[in-house]
Amino acid sequence: MNWLWAIILGLILGLIAKAIIPGKQQIPLWLTVIFGMLGSVLGNWVATGIGVEDTKGIDWIRHLLQLAGAIVIVAVGDRLWVALRGNRKKTV
Repeated sequence: MNWLWAIILGLILGLIAKAIIPGKQQIPLWLTVIFGMLGSVLGNWVATGIGVEDTKGIDWIRHLLQLAGAIVIVAVGDRLWVALRGNRKKTV
C-alpha cells in the first residue's frame, strides 16, 4: 500500500470512526487522518494474528477490524487531545 492510499484510507476510517463515536470529537482533521491510519495498521495486525489477513475476494473481516481499530484510537486520541490541550467545552 503506498502512502497516498494509506492517507485516503486513514481519512475515510477516521471520519467514519468520528461519526460512530457519540458526541463531538475535538481533534483536528490532520490528527483524524493519522489516527485512522493507525487504526488501519492495528486492524491489519489483529487480522494477521487471527489468520484472516488475506482471503479471496473482499476482506470484510479485516476491514471491520481496521474500522474497530480506528474507533478505539480516535476515541482514546480525542480524550488525550482534550486532556493535553485543556480546552474541553463544559456543558451546563
